[in-house]
Amino acid sequence: MGYLKNGEWHDEWDHNDSESGAFERDESVFRNWVTPDGAPGPHGEGGFAAQPGRYRLYISLACPWAHRVNVARHLKGLTQTIELIVVHWRMKEGGWSFRNGECVTPDPLMNAAYLHQIYTAAKADYSGHVTVPLLWDTQRATIVNNESADLVRMLGSAFDGCGANDLDLYPAPHRGEIDALNQRVYDAVNNGVYKAGFATTQRAYDAAVAPLFAMLDELEERLAGKGWLVGDRLSEADIRLWTTLIRFDPVYYVHFKCNIRQIAEYPNLAAFTRRLYALDGVAETVNFHHIRHHYYESHTHINPHGIVPRGPDPLIPGSAP
Repeated sequence: MGYLKNGEWHDEWDHNDSESGAFERDESVFRNWVTPDGAPGPHGEGGFAAQPGRYRLYISLACPWAHRVNVARHLKGLTQTIELIVVHWRMKEGGWSFRNGECVTPDPLMNAAYLHQIYTAAKADYSGHVTVPLLWDTQRATIVNNESADLVRMLGSAFDGCGANDLDLYPAPHRGEIDALNQRVYDAVNNGVYKAGFATTQRAYDAAVAPLFAMLDELEERLAGKGWLVGDRLSEADIRLWTTLIRFDPVYYVHFKCNIRQIAEYPNLAAFTRRLYALDGVAETVNFHHIRHHYYESHTHINPHGIVPRGPDPLIPGSAP
């Protein structure tokens, strides 16, 4: 679970505030954008034009932040346009690795053993945590972006002229509502489960778990009589929520102590989770073996013996490991 400091790897946990015990997430460092013509995006530098076969997407099948980008990749029809590289589910010494395992992809860049070697290949003196997803540019030999929110949005439009379908995940009439909802869901739900699970004081845990379930209650009401969160069709807001929901019952409910209610007890959220799973290509992105075994085997400060519980079952029939 460690980090790089000036290009040197350190196997230490340093995600919590020493006084409050609250979990703190780093800001992503690489924030360039792929655009249709290589012009600069909302931030970062230009020079990253959308071209089939130019980019590689590094992900973990366990990680919800990486998962949301892979879902966008599938829904936009980009599986042949952007190559996918998958790390091992178990993250211990050395962080994310390419050790042999089911559905793990050997690194094609430099036959790296660890993902942190990809980071230092892009920036030799990189300091910070080594996270997925990340998008690698094979032409310029560097990391384009390692922020999942950016990557979902750029995959939603950047490749529309070179292989992507016309699905619009960020429709102009609803952008303000999508942005506002994304921020609230991120803080209370997507990151909220981590703030609860990684808290090292009762106060920090209580401060995270109450807003988490308040937001889930609100989202349950929001979905009453509706198929999607914003407007009448799928958007990036749905994808961003969904990758947390599908992990909630089998992992966060037990492992992160988010156990006031399961998603199975929310009829509308449960139906929403199944609805998105049923879309073409989405089921291919889900691997519950990676999901369960990553969390329960990697976080030894929470689960020191690495025991993987047999339940609760996921919401998706037939998808249990």
